[in-house]
Amino acid sequence: MAQRSGFRSAFRRWRADRPFWGGVLLALGGAEILLTMKASMKVVLHVGMQGLAGYLLPALMLLLGLLILINPAQRLFYSITGVLVSLGSWPTSNLGGFFVGLLLGVAGSCLAFGWMPDQEPRRRRRRLRLRREEGVVAAAVEQVGEPA
Repeated sequence: MAQRSGFRSAFRRWRADRPFWGGVLLALGGAEILLTMKASMKVVLHVGMQGLAGYLLPALMLLLGLLILINPAQRLFYSITGVLVSLGSWPTSNLGGFFVGLLLGVAGSCLAFGWMPDQEPRRRRRRLRLRREEGVVAAAVEQVGEPA
């Protein structure tokens, strides 16, 4: 297969080298919680100066999501911290952004934690599995065709 050039293929190669969806979901969860902090419902536990923790934790979630994308070598630390910060947004930030931001943060952190850097892309694995299956079928046909 010929090597493609262009922005799209370069982005795909960059994305394959990091836990992309984990970082994006964690950052989206933080952004969603920051947006819901201005909601008219006051379900927030105010801690510190006018609820500083309510703004600090989602901002930290957003930062951790970006750090997972920028520095995937430290993804374990960032993802564990992301889960703890996401769960900490429950009492401080409108029930974790009305559950949506909390769930996005936890899911993104789990995806980042479970990402394996040495794993080959799915498309290649699928092709290899099909080739192996074709080889097994061909060997079985040859074996059945031979007289005993």
